[in-house]
Amino acid sequence: MNPDWEKLGKDVQHIVEDAVNSQNFSQLNKAITNTVNETVGSIRQGLRTAEEKVNKEWNRKSYRWYSTDNKQEKRGQCKKPETSAACVRKAKVSASHYFRRNAGVKAGGLTLTICGCILNAGLGMAVMILCFVSLFLGSFPVGIRIALSILLPLLAGSAIMTGAGSHMLSSLKRYRTYMEALGGKTYCNIKEIARMSGKPSSFVVKDIRKMIAKGWFVQGHLDEEHTCLIVSHDTYREYEEIRKQRLEQQKLEQLRIQQEADSGKQRAEHEQLQKVMEKGQEYILKIRACNNAIPGEEISGKISHMEMIIQKIFDRVGADPDSLEDIDKMMEYYLPTTVKLLEAYQSLSEQPVQGGNIQSSKIEIENTLDTLNGAFEKLLDSLFEDVAWDVSSDISVLHTMLAQEGLAGNEDWKSKGE
Repeated sequence: MNPDWEKLGKDVQHIVEDAVNSQNFSQLNKAITNTVNETVGSIRQGLRTAEEKVNKEWNRKSYRWYSTDNKQEKRGQCKKPETSAACVRKAKVSASHYFRRNAGVKAGGLTLTICGCILNAGLGMAVMILCFVSLFLGSFPVGIRIALSILLPLLAGSAIMTGAGSHMLSSLKRYRTYMEALGGKTYCNIKEIARMSGKPSSFVVKDIRKMIAKGWFVQGHLDEEHTCLIVSHDTYREYEEIRKQRLEQQKLEQLRIQQEADSGKQRAEHEQLQKVMEKGQEYILKIRACNNAIPGEEISGKISHMEMIIQKIFDRVGADPDSLEDIDKMMEYYLPTTVKLLEAYQSLSEQPVQGGNIQSSKIEIENTLDTLNGAFEKLLDSLFEDVAWDVSSDISVLHTMLAQEGLAGNEDWKSKGE
């Protein structure tokens, strides 16, 4: 232990004992403060000397590390990274371009830790002595209460000093571990750093972000996914360029996949349309065959009209494939039923004796054909609904434009619209 710190502890102890023995605590705080200031002043020069030694040792190690790394770079020993940076750029400049020496932080951490420990020991012993005296006396005199009210806050402050110093030294230790993990490269995988430091990856990421904010990694960066530490602006720019290229490639790949999906969907829709058109033509041929086989001009006229409407429906579907879903019921139910009715009518017409039941059945089928023709006409009209809306919109816009240009009176258009 430093003799100055040992002397400080003994001086504090003697001051407290004298105050207890004399029962005079009025000058206790002042005496302790003066003693601490004198001791801290005496060791300040020693800390400056220690800081200079730390700086020299840093420069020596940094020169050895990067000089070795530069030799490997000249021999072409450059490996591909395990991270998204995709290219290793070896350090070709001094360590100060990438890392801060932090000698002052180390000296400060040592100072806080040592001062805190010495003060903890001295003040803690003084508090214990006061407590024992109080127990011996069987009460807490006013003087002891005043002394404890002074010593306890000082003891808490010394504990905070110790904790702050230990935290600073721990951070520096982890900082050196992170530098060792880099191994002279300008990047390192976070998982590798976590393995060497014995800390979780999430802790390492937060710790490195704090160090970058403090400027310990002078050119420090974390990649977009927080999976890699990069300590060079040049390497980070290369990483950003490669990441942008990769994003562009992903967009192009997604676009290609989407185009293939759209093309496949179009082929499927085209195949479905072809099947529906072929099936529709089969029904039309069957209806035409029945019409040729069934005698009678009236029934033949109804069947011919039905054939014409159905043909127009399929022509419309062929011109507008989006209306394919609108004829599902016609394909699944109406057309097969129509063909069955016509075939039944044809069978009834071929009977040599046309009795009452046959005649009534034929009349019922003829009436049903009228109903079906009406349904097919409505279906055909509904397929042109979008066209009607478009035409109406175009006419309305045309009327408005003509009226604005003074080429037509508004009243004339209103009267025509009504």
